[in-house]
Amino acid sequence: MTEIDRYSRQIRFSPFGPQGQQRLERSTALVCGCGALGTLIAERLVRAGIGQIRLVDRDWVEWSNLQRQTLFTETDAEQSLPKAVAAANALQKINSSVSITPFVEDITYANLPELASGCDLILDGTDNFETRFLINDYCIAHNTPWVHGGCLGASGQILAIVPGKTACFRCLVPDLPPANATETCDSAGVLGPAIGIIASWQTAEAMKILSGNLQQVQSHLIAIDSWSTDCRIIALPRSPKCPCCGLGQFPFLEGTIRSETTVLCGKNAVQVQLPTSVDADLDRLAQQLAAQGTVTANPFFVRLQLHQHTITFFASGRTVVQGTTSPAEARSLLARTLGT
Repeated sequence: MTEIDRYSRQIRFSPFGPQGQQRLERSTALVCGCGALGTLIAERLVRAGIGQIRLVDRDWVEWSNLQRQTLFTETDAEQSLPKAVAAANALQKINSSVSITPFVEDITYANLPELASGCDLILDGTDNFETRFLINDYCIAHNTPWVHGGCLGASGQILAIVPGKTACFRCLVPDLPPANATETCDSAGVLGPAIGIIASWQTAEAMKILSGNLQQVQSHLIAIDSWSTDCRIIALPRSPKCPCCGLGQFPFLEGTIRSETTVLCGKNAVQVQLPTSVDADLDRLAQQLAAQGTVTANPFFVRLQLHQHTITFFASGRTVVQGTTSPAEARSLLARTLGT
């Protein structure tokens, strides 16, 4: 089998053609978040024959993910595999010629420049505004295109952002919304088919960009409601007063606006970054915690099961405290657990 055979159907689509395929095969994309949107985006790009793809996600596979996160299996959920690793394993079986690199990390102002270095495009599979503002800062500052997507219930939106040519995300959302001001998948739910529509459209915009067909990129906001069968293109002009692309302010990328604790959507959990003074060596940590509850460990994290809470420790010092949505309670529990 030749590559021409493998990709023949999309090559025969004349606006894409062999030149588009060649450009795609020379491209590198960063997928931020390997949940419902991110796994579908990554699968579409890998099947299409992108050259390199980087997957970054802070989470692990759970049973509730299987309804809509199509790369994962029951075995992944049973083993609590990190999503980036489970996704990379599945994708490599789909297309062994693509270079796939997983990162089990939270996306922060400190690591995004390294994660995105050399990438031609960034794709949004995240579930929170702060990370999107950070991605937007990076992309505008480094002249890197990105494609935003979001889905809740049966509806969602897509916005392709090409620096200097289109509006950016902060032209759409100028200020960071309060944490409790927006609905989440916990409160509103989400339908798998709606995810598929949004992710597929994000990937279509990505393939236009990566194949060099910038003139075909939709420069306005695409809003879709799969339940009422409605699709709208909403004009979104660039704003000269936009804090990011208009005024050149990048506080999220500079780290002047950032959260040390994050309430995680759909988990009844809080993420906390431990101080650098705390020893995060996983082997030593597992031994230290063994007297306090049931400890399980793998190469990626150590997990402590207590009576009402579960705490997951990553080597980077990132922790996830399940069983609360209170940052204060999470920090207090960590202090008692670690004796700090």
